[in-house]
Amino acid sequence: MAPQLLAIPGCGVLGAATIIGETAGVHRFRSKAAFARFTGTAPIPVWSGNTTRVRLNRGGNRRMNCALHMIAVTQVRGAGPGKAYVDRLMAEGKTRTEAIRLLRRRISDVVYRTLKAVDASNSQTADRPLGMAA
Repeated sequence: MAPQLLAIPGCGVLGAATIIGETAGVHRFRSKAAFARFTGTAPIPVWSGNTTRVRLNRGGNRRMNCALHMIAVTQVRGAGPGKAYVDRLMAEGKTRTEAIRLLRRRISDVVYRTLKAVDASNSQTADRPLGMAA
């Protein structure tokens, strides 16, 4: 249904199937932020005095969050784009846990864009009259 998901480094067949099965069509999300909230990767802001931090979102779809986490861990362990991103964040002073959380959000945005592109290409194919070649 969406072989383009397999092009994302670290996303395997099981992860792609989980993402497709749990989203049930990306057209129901208004934006990538709404998708991130659904997946549980959108941070929750926390204010305490003069410090502004973000807290881990415990809500959202846990299966989606697990699939995104597996993609993130695979990217960090391999030589994927996630490794360079996490290394850069850790050099800036973030902890490894914070860096992986930020990577998961970034992967969520990539998955959203990929699903939007798949949905757009499928709708163009469906709008084509019968007998017309691609």
